[in-house]
Amino acid sequence: MQYKFLWSICICLALGACSDKLGKLDEPVFEVTVEKASYQVDEPVVFTFKGEQDNVSFYSGEVFNEYEFRNGRVVDVSGQGATLDFFSQLSGTGTQTGQLSVWLSANYNGNGDHASVKSATWTDVTGSFTLATGTANVASGKLDISSWLSKDQPLYVGFKYITQPQAVNGLARVWWIQSFMIRSKAEGLGGNELLLTDQENAGFRTIDQYPEDAPSLTTIVPTRVTLLGNKYKDPTDSIYHPDYSIYDPENPIYDPQSPLYQPTARVPVFVPYDPASPYNDPMTETWVISKPIFEDKVDLGPDKAISIKGINTDVIDQYTYTYKTPGNYKVYFIAYNHNIDGVKTVVRQLDLTITP
Repeated sequence: MQYKFLWSICICLALGACSDKLGKLDEPVFEVTVEKASYQVDEPVVFTFKGEQDNVSFYSGEVFNEYEFRNGRVVDVSGQGATLDFFSQLSGTGTQTGQLSVWLSANYNGNGDHASVKSATWTDVTGSFTLATGTANVASGKLDISSWLSKDQPLYVGFKYITQPQAVNGLARVWWIQSFMIRSKAEGLGGNELLLTDQENAGFRTIDQYPEDAPSLTTIVPTRVTLLGNKYKDPTDSIYHPDYSIYDPENPIYDPQSPLYQPTARVPVFVPYDPASPYNDPMTETWVISKPIFEDKVDLGPDKAISIKGINTDVIDQYTYTYKTPGNYKVYFIAYNHNIDGVKTVVRQLDLTITP
């Protein structure tokens, strides 16, 4: 018992000491110097530090590593023009041909229903692209869409997919659309193109001609659009036979005690095949349409500093960096101390000239 009491006292004293330390926050002591103001490409620049600090970050002054843009970098690309391209690929066992086409519209209202799509003016630009003819992933080539874009008028890109009646035309074929890009023709930054939008951010959504009675099996994920027609209601399909095992409540997939149990399985309601239904095997039109795209500004997000010292890193007195491109650079070092009570920061700036 005595040992437990002494151990409790030690813990309390330790916690008290930590509390005092956590509550004390000093401003970093930090100075940065270099031997000269001008260096050559590939010549190491040695930054010498003095002082004491918990953390140090570095902005080299190069594109995408500039202190000026630490809160965000937005580039105005209006009036510069743009191009559109993507990759396409065929998959599955379907045999239908001529299902996919590519369209542009400047007056679609974006409502997301088939009537709105049909009331808009669309221009067929399919002939400007190379489309897949098999399972190879095929680059479409770039289409200049500069005349379609402005900062005031939206552009919608639509992929139209036609499914012919499958009993007489064969099953619908799977089309994949990937790596969709609309690239500004403005000069890039740091060797990177300026994108107005891409596959992940294009905001594609599916619009079916018969969303209730004959919906397509089209799916959209951030990296791919998968276009596939509506399910063909074949009267020979087991689902139209009342003795099909899925309608049997004694089927072991519904029994929690069975090794075949499927937790999500539910006994479906039998619906007989209706030979008079016009939706058994209709011709359908499915669209996948982007969100409105404007030629305005490209948000590249904030430039992020390079961390060169963390709180658990030993004190450093030097940092070496090598520039690969000539130019004048504004270099920033940010030293900061922080704890649960706050943060204190010191910023140091140097001007460097890098010659060829």
